[in-house]
Amino acid sequence: MISIIGVTIGTAALIVVLSVFNGFDGVIKSMYNAFDPDLKVTPAQGKVFKLNSIPGFNEIKNHPGIFDIAETLEENALLKYSDQQYVATVKGVSDNYTSVSGVDTMIVAGDFILKNKDQNYAVVGQGVAVFLSLNINFIDPLVIYVPKRKAQLSMNPEQMFNRKYIFTSGVFGIQQEFDAKYVIVPIDFARSVFEYQDEISSLEIKVKPGSNIKKIQNHLIEKLGPEFVVKDRYQQHEMFYKIMKSEKWSIFFILTFILIIASFNIIGSLTMLIIDKKEDISILRALGANLSTIRRIFLTEGWMISIVGALFGLALGWLICWLQINFEFVRLQGSGSFIIDAYPVKMIWKDFVAVFVTVVIIGFVAAWYPVRYITKRYVLSEMEMN
Repeated sequence: MISIIGVTIGTAALIVVLSVFNGFDGVIKSMYNAFDPDLKVTPAQGKVFKLNSIPGFNEIKNHPGIFDIAETLEENALLKYSDQQYVATVKGVSDNYTSVSGVDTMIVAGDFILKNKDQNYAVVGQGVAVFLSLNINFIDPLVIYVPKRKAQLSMNPEQMFNRKYIFTSGVFGIQQEFDAKYVIVPIDFARSVFEYQDEISSLEIKVKPGSNIKKIQNHLIEKLGPEFVVKDRYQQHEMFYKIMKSEKWSIFFILTFILIIASFNIIGSLTMLIIDKKEDISILRALGANLSTIRRIFLTEGWMISIVGALFGLALGWLICWLQINFEFVRLQGSGSFIIDAYPVKMIWKDFVAVFVTVVIIGFVAAWYPVRYITKRYVLSEMEMN
């Protein structure tokens, strides 16, 4: 029972930790998904391109798996509000931007309004708003400074910059990487600030629900050729997702190592059991049992410890995760300052399979050694005595 309890606790710990990692991974992905499109097309060289440089753009737009395509234009700029200054990325977007992005659902102050009649408005990230001490009062505008593309050296620095005024209609809060970087404006306003005519820096594509994103991506790569780069959500933040995945499996291997140490209970239990059953081994030998039969008896005992402990551990881990999902018993420190109040949990059946297989393999190795070594010692010593 002690051995079974040790395996049970180790198995449950693996399930709980992996499920919590899955939960955090899901929360972070949902935040990124609110800003990142399903697919993003950028030029392989340079910063901007024109739509007429895309071969078969109308055919791409009418693809049965594509819901909508938005045009964007990004460039760094100096922002000034009252006496505060901050460098951020001004992102000009087309009118249909909300159909490919979920930024409008992440507004924490004001409204997501970029145009009202002929008036342009900006929606800024929460981090940008904090750095600028920005208030949505429609009295003090946000000033955007951008170096002129063909500016000549001048004694007057103001002559080297384009300066535009725009009022702020809302503040979005998604994730620090976006909140402290972006200011979203209408694309026509961005073009006038950056001195572009009809250029864009990227196309952001929304795929219809149920469509195969990878298949559509491969189609676009083949259609656009080497002049353009097509990335899905994973590739847009490839390094971040790789780090998240490596952290999860690093924890898995650390806990597996702890489980290996806990499996020494199985070695100890079987060793004591074999020593305790010396007389029974002798009786079995007298009845005609050979060495392999005796080993199989004790090996089965070791496997039962591992399998029963693994099954109990999976059940206990599932129960703990279910309770956390439904009742949120374990809450985050400083609750209220995060987008979630409790530790997120997401159970994936592949984790249960991986943990069960791992525990059974460890249990098999832990049972095999004492059974092979000690039974050989006692049976052979008995044969020598006879």
